[in-house]
Amino acid sequence: MTVAENTGVRKIAENMLGADWMDIYEKVEAGQRLSYEEGVRIALSPNLGGMGWLANLVREKRHGAKAYYVRNQHINYTNICNKFCKFCSFYAKKGGPAPYEMSLQTVRERLLQHMDVPITEVHMVGGINPRLPYQYYLDLLRTVKETRPGVHIKAFTMVEIVEIQRQAGKPLAETLQELKEAGLDSLPGGGIEILSERVHSELFDRKLDGEGWMDVARAVAEAGLTQYATMLYGHIETPQERVEHLVRLRELQDETGHFITMTPLAFHPEGTELEHIPHTTGYNDLRSIALCRLMLDNFSHIKSFWIMNTPQVTQTALWYGADDVDGTVHEYEITYKDDEPGNKRQVLTRPQMIRMIEEAGRIPVERDSLYREVGAEAAEPAAV
Repeated sequence: MTVAENTGVRKIAENMLGADWMDIYEKVEAGQRLSYEEGVRIALSPNLGGMGWLANLVREKRHGAKAYYVRNQHINYTNICNKFCKFCSFYAKKGGPAPYEMSLQTVRERLLQHMDVPITEVHMVGGINPRLPYQYYLDLLRTVKETRPGVHIKAFTMVEIVEIQRQAGKPLAETLQELKEAGLDSLPGGGIEILSERVHSELFDRKLDGEGWMDVARAVAEAGLTQYATMLYGHIETPQERVEHLVRLRELQDETGHFITMTPLAFHPEGTELEHIPHTTGYNDLRSIALCRLMLDNFSHIKSFWIMNTPQVTQTALWYGADDVDGTVHEYEITYKDDEPGNKRQVLTRPQMIRMIEEAGRIPVERDSLYREVGAEAAEPAAV
């Protein structure tokens, strides 16, 4: 970059950010890590345009105009859960939803319904159901691999892993190895929501705490399994707690290097014990995505999950730090789109996914679960 070009960019930065943010701009431009205190300054700032502009600088340095998507299928194998988290509308309770646990035959049938689509990833999570034996989880993985050979299985949060180990009655390392042998390829993250002891004690104190979650994550890394990270925002957490969550994840990534993507997840209060909390806004969604991109310098990808923050916000998020829009999904039971409550079929076809990305001015790139680009020959037929 010439001196004149550099001067021009700096003037744009001053206009977008203001004098108070120029120290942060200079660190981001130089590729230097932002501190917790700087993260809090960003999180408390009302300057959405400045946050987005700065996050987009980082995003485009890493990925240019590319925006990734995957053809995937979600399976939520049970909604029976003994954790009773206050933020959750998924688990079975009086007044609904009705309890279920999928048989292996049902799982097979769900997979067969979409055999016409060249899906590369099956994403499976469920409730903590103490009635399910260890063998069920092994057979669940094997059923997926037998039905869709070659598919990548992304399954089980840290909380589920703890329950699976309890059912196995074996050391964690041995349990993880057996899950790998049965077909487990990576873990989706989730389960801790926000790494804050205050939030943990108030909303999900029956689940694994932050230190326990990170210990399991370390064991997962030692087992050679890739993991994704999440942050549930828009409930009772503070901006400072969001930044703390990101800093602790960043430190864990420094240690293990096994996280590949961060997905900020918008909280949906419908059907939870927190229904009095207003729904998160597009403004808040974009701020959260930009904050993740700016703070997580050692994470390759930031995802905007279109089901939880709408396709429209996801399009905008591709200019606010996100480089991934998740996938086709097909069925999803954790949350529902606001305009279709109770509709388990939530899908964007490949042409719709491509159109969504292109309308946002980005270049759609189909990927697999490890961000290897899927060739055009594997992406056909285009009408699917």
